[in-house]
Amino acid sequence: MTLPFQETKLGDNTFIREFVQDTDSGEFTWHRDRESRTIESIGETDWLIQIDNELPKEIKGEVFIPMGVYHRLIKGSGDFKVKLTKLI
Repeated sequence: MTLPFQETKLGDNTFIREFVQDTDSGEFTWHRDRESRTIESIGETDWLIQIDNELPKEIKGEVFIPMGVYHRLIKGSGDFKVKLTKLI
């Protein structure tokens, strides 16, 4: 399976993920992860995060995503770069 981002590893549990604007919106599917994590936008963005049973919200500051909870990105304009920290 091809993932809709490029990833750079910064440390054991810290990554930079880059999503490009021309990725089809259909690739940003509901999914869940095996560990809790935080994400933080690098720069201004209008991309959104939606967590199960919640309305989509802006990615401002750190956003916590609990292990095993369905979530998805909603594409905005321009490319999107995010710092992701896995909480293991």
